[in-house]
Amino acid sequence: MAEPDNVDEEFLLLNPGPVPVTEDVLASMTEPMVSHRSADFEATYERAQEGLDAVFTRSTPEGTSTSEAGTSLILNGTATMGMEAAVANVIDEGDEVVALVNGKFGRRFARIADRYTDSVTRVEATWGESIPLSAVREAVTGDTDLVTMVHNETSTGLLNPVEEVGEIAEKHDACFVVDGVTSIGGDVFRVDDWNVDVAVTDAQKALGAPPGVSAMYVTERAEEAIDGESAPFYEDLDWHLRKADQHQTPFTSAVPLFRALAVAVEEITDEGMPARIERHRRQAAAFREGFTAMGLELFADPEGPTELSNTVTAVALPESLREADPDAFFAAVKERNVSISGGQAHLGGQIFRVSNMGSLSPDQILRGVQTVGEAMTDVGIDVDVEAGLDAANAELQ
Repeated sequence: MAEPDNVDEEFLLLNPGPVPVTEDVLASMTEPMVSHRSADFEATYERAQEGLDAVFTRSTPEGTSTSEAGTSLILNGTATMGMEAAVANVIDEGDEVVALVNGKFGRRFARIADRYTDSVTRVEATWGESIPLSAVREAVTGDTDLVTMVHNETSTGLLNPVEEVGEIAEKHDACFVVDGVTSIGGDVFRVDDWNVDVAVTDAQKALGAPPGVSAMYVTERAEEAIDGESAPFYEDLDWHLRKADQHQTPFTSAVPLFRALAVAVEEITDEGMPARIERHRRQAAAFREGFTAMGLELFADPEGPTELSNTVTAVALPESLREADPDAFFAAVKERNVSISGGQAHLGGQIFRVSNMGSLSPDQILRGVQTVGEAMTDVGIDVDVEAGLDAANAELQ
């Protein structure tokens, strides 16, 4: 195999999290340590919370507010902690949960709910396909206490219809909890218009911060349903909400990560959510058009209001490669100093996934397209790399 031309280029991280972070975000973590009970830390928390408020409530093409009342919380743990906290604080044993599942993270929500009640109804679709809204309407009733859903299914590259499901949940007065982990900070998200009660996201995704902390937005309506005593001690949201009023967390905070998050969300507000949404959509289109123009096929197959993701692109590996040695393709990508992700669970060896979350440049998007094309060529797959680059560049222009 010939030596790749770009092997000496700077490492490029295109995984769907963690994502690349800016130099300012990195530099913030090197500042002298302070107590997590100090005024300095409270100022950091307040900065991060103000930025998160803007991201959670102004993620629209117009930048207008979509929520009048709610609280942004920062959690000392990744988004799975937020998902569990959202479920555990609003349901008790015997409460009825409807969990929507068409990928790994929808399944994770259902598995979390299984630990807190024996009454979990799954509305399932094949991974990569749309959840039928007719099945959701049938499953959600006046007895439903909680509906869980993933907005942007990272495992398959699908953008699920939160608005339509939110209408169903609201009609039956069910609490609606949404995983916005790979959409919030990079795509449209409307808390009020979509009847979302609790939204969860992660620092290491579209917010463009390091892994280790996550965030959630709790509406006033959800606060009324929260019972911290029913949740794990570390995830008592009543306690978190009380401390957030003081710009604190209940327990020792990961001070450097809170600093990094504060800088990252300030960078988002500086860019402006309308511009950020437009950039992510343009870059996702460049990946989609680039890969399909070179001869590859996208994995997900959306129908109805379900759409392709604007932050994660999932591509099916050619059948001949799936049957031969998929690892050889990923090795050829790695040789070019680029990191992408394969499929999760039963999709391992079936697909690859790339992310455009964070602050990637157009040149980095084009490098990702070129790297995939060259790696395919290395392992004997006939693709048109130049056609892929031309198509991607046309979208970026």
